[in-house]
Amino acid sequence: MTKAGTDLFAIALEELGGVLAKVDGASIDAACEVLVGAGRIAVYGCGREALQVKGFAMRLYHLGLPVSVVGDMTTPPLGKGDVFLVSSGPGETTTVLTLMQVARDAGAKVLLVTAESGSSAARLADFSLLIPAQTMASDQGAAKTSVLPMGSLFEGALFLLFEVMVLKLKALTGASPEAMRARHTNME
Repeated sequence: MTKAGTDLFAIALEELGGVLAKVDGASIDAACEVLVGAGRIAVYGCGREALQVKGFAMRLYHLGLPVSVVGDMTTPPLGKGDVFLVSSGPGETTTVLTLMQVARDAGAKVLLVTAESGSSAARLADFSLLIPAQTMASDQGAAKTSVLPMGSLFEGALFLLFEVMVLKLKALTGASPEAMRARHTNME
């Protein structure tokens, strides 16, 4: 690897570490409690955020939690006692806002992961988990803060946040590594 390539890794890792250091630990714990207490969990994200959210859904399933991904044909209806976990870095995506309102109207709690605490989505959510990172809404001009393109800093931080949440949820649920592995698909 070239020195320039190594420097880019160091910069990207430093940026990710800086963002995650600003995420409130008590909010992460509270979000985990919301998930553990849910009757059902449905998750949603757009674009590359959807990839991170789907990966988190897979781990929630491995933990034995009742999770589905919005858009799959087997997603059950949400209602009272359920949680809709949604990621929207910019917090203004029309699809996200619509689905949040549907979940709220059905009586479900909405848990939002976002970079924008003052966004429309944050105002609609019951609980917000803030990741203060550059998104597609803040990747140009003076607002640009990351060497990574577009929303990659938020998406990378989302992955790491979800992995830490899995560790915390594992402790809350008492799920053993063996039980988690036993729930892994054999259809690969």
